[in-house]
Amino acid sequence: MKILAFESTCDETAVAVVEDGRTVLSDCIASQADMHAIYGGVVPELASRKHVEAIAALADQALEKAGVSRSEIDAVAVAYAPGLIGAVLVGLSFAKSVAFALGKPLIPVHHIRGHIAANYLAFPDLKPPFMALAISGGNTLIVDVKDYTDMEILGATRDDAAGECFDKAARVLGLPYPGGKPLDELAKGCAGGVYDLPRAKVDGAELDMSFSGLKTAVVNLAHNAEQKGEELNGPALAADFIRAVSDELVPRAMEACRRRGRKVLVAAGGVAANSVIRRDLENACAKDGVELFLPPLKLCGDNGAMIGAQGYYEYLAGNTADMSLNAYATREIGD
Repeated sequence: MKILAFESTCDETAVAVVEDGRTVLSDCIASQADMHAIYGGVVPELASRKHVEAIAALADQALEKAGVSRSEIDAVAVAYAPGLIGAVLVGLSFAKSVAFALGKPLIPVHHIRGHIAANYLAFPDLKPPFMALAISGGNTLIVDVKDYTDMEILGATRDDAAGECFDKAARVLGLPYPGGKPLDELAKGCAGGVYDLPRAKVDGAELDMSFSGLKTAVVNLAHNAEQKGEELNGPALAADFIRAVSDELVPRAMEACRRRGRKVLVAAGGVAANSVIRRDLENACAKDGVELFLPPLKLCGDNGAMIGAQGYYEYLAGNTADMSLNAYATREIGD
C-alpha cells in the first residue's frame, strides 16, 4: 500500500511516499529554519505562508523521486494535530484536495504518533507494545504504546516542552535557532558542574515534568552576569543545562517502563537527537535490561515519512476521515 503523506505542523513542509508503513520511497522536506532564525524562533504567519508556497511543488517532487504516479497512490495521510494552527491547516487543506481529486482515502495522523512511528522505518522488527519517550519542540510525553493505534500518556510536561527550553537556552547563549544542535556542540568536551540548575518534581504525578523553572534559571543567570559585567562560561552552562533536561527525562522514562513492565523503550522527536540524552538512555536501559530504539538523526525531526508510516497503521485500524476533518492546535494522542 502506497501512501502520500503530508506534514506541516511547524516550520518544515514535508511530503513523502511510504509503502506498507515501513519502506520510504521518498521523503522531501523544505525547511524554513534559516528564515525563522532571524527572529530567534518560529513566526507562525510566516510559516503558514511558506507552507503555501512550497507544498504543491514538494508533492510533485515526492512522487517523482518515488517513481510513483498519482494513480498508484492508495491513500493520503496528513498530520492534522497538534501544531501551529495556520501551518497545520495548510497541509490538511492540500491533503484533502489531493484525496478528493484522486478519490483516495484520507487518513488523519496525530503528529506525535508520527514521531513514534519514525522508528518503524528505521527498525523493521519493532512492534508494540513498548514505552515511548516523545520529546520535541512542542511536546514532551511518556507514552505507553500498547498497539499501533492504542496509546496512553503516562507523563507529560506541565508547561514548556523540552525542545522549546533548548531553543530559549540557546538564544540566551547567543546561539542560532533551532538551538538543539548548537547547544549540543557547545557542550561537547565540557564536564559541566559549574551551574546549579533546578530539577522539577510534580507532587502526586511523579512521571510529569516541568521545564519552565529551568528555562527561567538560565535566563536569570545570563541577565545577572550581564548586569554585573561578568562573563558566562558558555560550554559549562550548556553542559549543565543539558544534564538538567536529561535528569528530568531519562529517570521518568525508566520508571514508566518499570511500572508497566515494558522491556522496550523507544525515543522520538527532535530532542532525541541530543548526544547526551541518547547516551544517558543507552546507559539507563543497559542497567535495567531494557531494549532501546533510537531513531537515526534524520528521522528525529519533522518529516513526511513518519506520517506515512503511522498512516498505514491508522488505515488498517479503520481510522479514516471525510472532507469535514479539521485541524487542531492541541489534541490528545489518544483521540
